[in-house]
Amino acid sequence: LHIHRASVGLKAIVVIDNTACGPAIGGVRMAPDVSLEECFRLARAMTWKNAAAGLPHGGGKSVIFGDPRMGQEEKERVIRAFANGLRDVRDYVPGPDMGTNEVAMGWGRDETGRAVGLPRALGGIPLDEIGATGFGVAVAVDIARKFIDLDLKGARVAVQGFGAVGKHAARFLAEKGAILVGASDSHGTISDAKGLDIAALIALKDEGKPLSAFPRGSKGGTDAIIDIECDIWIPAARPDVIRADNAAKLKTKLMPQGANIPCTPEAEKILAGRGIVIVPDFIANAGGVIAASIEYRGGTERAAFDYIDERIRANT
Repeated sequence: LHIHRASVGLKAIVVIDNTACGPAIGGVRMAPDVSLEECFRLARAMTWKNAAAGLPHGGGKSVIFGDPRMGQEEKERVIRAFANGLRDVRDYVPGPDMGTNEVAMGWGRDETGRAVGLPRALGGIPLDEIGATGFGVAVAVDIARKFIDLDLKGARVAVQGFGAVGKHAARFLAEKGAILVGASDSHGTISDAKGLDIAALIALKDEGKPLSAFPRGSKGGTDAIIDIECDIWIPAARPDVIRADNAAKLKTKLMPQGANIPCTPEAEKILAGRGIVIVPDFIANAGGVIAASIEYRGGTERAAFDYIDERIRANT
């Protein structure tokens, strides 16, 4: 479904991939360079993710063409117009994704009565705030590490995309003794073999500043995160960041996919051939949609964390 509203600058695409298990749930992604192909591939990944997690939902996804850093008033107009375009599409329930958040979902629910990942004030489970997806990634790591005899205490972690998923994955892994040695955002990479202060980096991002503003550590370009030697490399950014032309650069043992479709099939074959253990996206990062599904049925935050832990451990 293509939704255009020229009066508010809205151009969006919704793909409902499959509803065999129930109404589709999938995030609303906002970026200037999204595409129909990306939306379709993400919707298909959501079908697998929801089915593997045992959720009564099919897979869907939305993309909105635009800069997520646009002014708050403009963004609200765009999101509300987008939600109105979905008013009669009752087999799709939108949730937050890259470039959107709990507040945006609140605007959407105002218009149609359908959204998940809502603010607590609206009775929701704020997925990004609590780090539901990042928690699930850490759970997947706790199982997958046993396949390579990796002790989490002292394990070196690098995160590509220190945002809603990446920062929480780093935080939960640090609670188990891991050390963050590298992180990147859309502005660049920061690294320190002795370890980075995760709380300070999160505070920096919460202020709207790039990682490059952090006073300590070595700085590099956005692709420098690929070259950092580590035990656990977490992609938590855009699709296809690891491809056949750069897969050989990775120096890691384990890749839990915090982002959706972060590797091309060719890259995954190269990494597997090198003995790097991959936990696929539809297993490793299902925490957010699990919490969203539980919220949709009136469940609690505690119930969401318990089910994420149980299901992702079993699936991994």
